[in-house]
Amino acid sequence: MTLAPRLPTVLVLAIVLALGAGPALAHTGQGEAHGLAQGFLHPLMGLDHLLAMVGVGLLAARIGGRAVVLVPAAFLAMMALGGAMGAAGFVMPMVEIAIAVSVAVLGAILMLRPALPVAVAMAVVGGFALCHGHAHGAEMPDAAGGIVYGLGFLAATALLHATGLGLGFAAGGANRLRYAGAGLAVAGLGLLAGAF
Repeated sequence: MTLAPRLPTVLVLAIVLALGAGPALAHTGQGEAHGLAQGFLHPLMGLDHLLAMVGVGLLAARIGGRAVVLVPAAFLAMMALGGAMGAAGFVMPMVEIAIAVSVAVLGAILMLRPALPVAVAMAVVGGFALCHGHAHGAEMPDAAGGIVYGLGFLAATALLHATGLGLGFAAGGANRLRYAGAGLAVAGLGLLAGAF
């Protein structure tokens, strides 16, 4: 029996356990654990963020090779920058629209399967990650420490990327990834309609 079919199950279980642990950490009061829990839960509580981050993992799995590491890493790096910008009060116009577009575009890429070099995939996800990070940083609670809060949302994002990678590897064929992409594209269009 191979590890690939079990990997998504393990990752989903990890997310469920992390979600269950979040409220317990939130009751520890002020301080680092509180900020870490708030940051960790933020990407998991918004459907737009959750779908986009899993979509990044699916895309990295579809491209394969070094994209498995480089595409999620590009997202995380640019998300950290966006988070710092949002926390510092930098205004980014139409962030919510860009976040909804990110879900639709990632879905379309998975569905249409264009030949996408790793560098282009990194640039695409990095641009979207700046918007996702900005939203997280701008919505940071006043009581949360910026660095600890940021580490929380980056950890949750990495977990969602890993979930997408696991699902992508377990999909076992281009058609299943196309169906997943179609679902993401439709969800992104729905989110986009709600963003106006």
